[in-house]
Amino acid sequence: MSIRGKLFRKSLCGVAVLGVAALTLTACTTSGSTGTSTDAAAGGGTVTVAVVNDFTSFNNQTPQSNLDTNGQVGYLMGNYGSAFSYIDKDFKIVHEEKFGTFKKTSDDPQTVTYTLNPDDKWSDGEPVTADDMVLSWATQSGYYNSSTTDAASGDVVSGTQYFEIAASTAGLDTTAFPTVSDDNLSMTLVYGTPYVDWELVNPIGQPAHIVAKKAGLGSAADLTALMKGLPKGDTANPVAADPTLKAAADFVNTGYDVTAFPTDPDLLVSSGPMVPTGWTPGQSFTMERNKYYVGGMIPKVDKIVMRVIPDANAQVTALQNGEVDIINPQASADTLTALENTGADVLTGDQVSYDHLDLRFDQPVFADLKVRQAFLKTIPRQQILDSIVTPVNPDAKVLDSQIWVPANDAYADSVANNGSEDYAEVDIDGAKALLAGATPSIRILYNTKNPNRVDEFQAIQASAAKAGITVVDAGSPDWSSLLEGGDYDASLFGWISPGVGSAGISQIFSTDGGGNYNQYTGTNDDAIATQTTLDPDELIVLEKKMDKQMFADAYGLPLFQLPGVFGVSKRVSGVEYMGNQTGPFWNFWQWSVSK
Repeated sequence: MSIRGKLFRKSLCGVAVLGVAALTLTACTTSGSTGTSTDAAAGGGTVTVAVVNDFTSFNNQTPQSNLDTNGQVGYLMGNYGSAFSYIDKDFKIVHEEKFGTFKKTSDDPQTVTYTLNPDDKWSDGEPVTADDMVLSWATQSGYYNSSTTDAASGDVVSGTQYFEIAASTAGLDTTAFPTVSDDNLSMTLVYGTPYVDWELVNPIGQPAHIVAKKAGLGSAADLTALMKGLPKGDTANPVAADPTLKAAADFVNTGYDVTAFPTDPDLLVSSGPMVPTGWTPGQSFTMERNKYYVGGMIPKVDKIVMRVIPDANAQVTALQNGEVDIINPQASADTLTALENTGADVLTGDQVSYDHLDLRFDQPVFADLKVRQAFLKTIPRQQILDSIVTPVNPDAKVLDSQIWVPANDAYADSVANNGSEDYAEVDIDGAKALLAGATPSIRILYNTKNPNRVDEFQAIQASAAKAGITVVDAGSPDWSSLLEGGDYDASLFGWISPGVGSAGISQIFSTDGGGNYNQYTGTNDDAIATQTTLDPDELIVLEKKMDKQMFADAYGLPLFQLPGVFGVSKRVSGVEYMGNQTGPFWNFWQWSVSK
């Protein structure tokens, strides 16, 4: 199993998820079983899909809500990641021109214009306009932020941070305030510096008329007028926060986070093919067709139900019993064998995903480089690989780069020079020598409901103990909400990519990146530079430099790439294997069920 692609860009997946396509891997292909379920089927009906993580927010773009299930709901709602374009199973960007069109009209300066279909409406019947695109631009660009943050804690120490996103603002942060057409259907962005991932910007997020109302304004146009009259944020000379924009931003940042199905219908407003209609926390989330949607992703089925089943074996059982129609469990030899015995279609391929161990640079235990190096020397990566991945893919190897996967041409050269050989094997004696009698205690955060992470934690705990290191269990079923500022020293989780673009580099490895949960600063300048470096050769040079720097700093360790598998009931057709963050949902509008 090798991911046939370029650079790994990150998106947190329960791994977790990002909508502005803030990540990457290209030309990924499937392997193994047939990639499509193909029984004859008719329109209408319900498809039930098993998901690992429960739903938590209608805005998956914030650091605390950047979870795979939230992202998949957002994808179905058209709010980030599926309005103007989507990523297909071959990791190509497909323009969704029935909803709207976008085009780069100039290279100097780089200029992009987005134009909506005049018939576009939100699910409450209100029109989708350029006001909505301007709000999305403001959210993603960080244009108004004047905040300076503490490098260690990440807390704002001066100025104002308005919109908070899990992705990085790099790229869009060079744009000027957009130009809006007289008919309020087009928005033009002019970049101060060319942005390599301009084609992945999807400027539809939260409905501006709803956000305006929550901020005490009369209309979406009022919100646009307010923003147009405010200056760009200046960290050197911050001004007092505008209370109305702050109220709007606070609502976007946290107002969509929920613990039960909302009684406020404003939270449910969708621009996409589906609208939320029900949620029983911990059990299931239901979505139905949006009658106002006129884009090109109109679903054949009437309803999609996401059923929360964290355990892979339980997912297989639910599929076999007809309780669910599609599953995407963590792949294992036992899971594959059990699936093959169900009679369901089994679709396999590579995931654009990998597990990793990250060390927090703001924690006292890791202030000393030697302690970080010593701990990493105890990590039994080959043992973990053999336990989790090798039974599914005997050819799998430990991952030795923070940037690339083995199939990329740059991988071997980077690995030969990045210093990863220092951690090729467990070296307890070397760890003890670095510790010089010290016996540090390290708290590891991980998902206690994920069997892979439990196995990883236990293997690390046992190995580290041999060097005198106490590894404390800081695992939690709420791990994703604890990544930012939780009480832990190191974390075990997975990144999953959309499969295209390079925005994940700055998202994870720049100081203020929305996914820089471990407060690492060693690659900040190079990470930001990747967003404006259009020459692919120069980009590789930058990323090789970053890869080497992270091993030199003992940033953490990549563990392995994940294989993927879908199980699909014979009553459902149209499902095709996809290894990125949208999983089986990537072509939901093509699904159909038999009568």
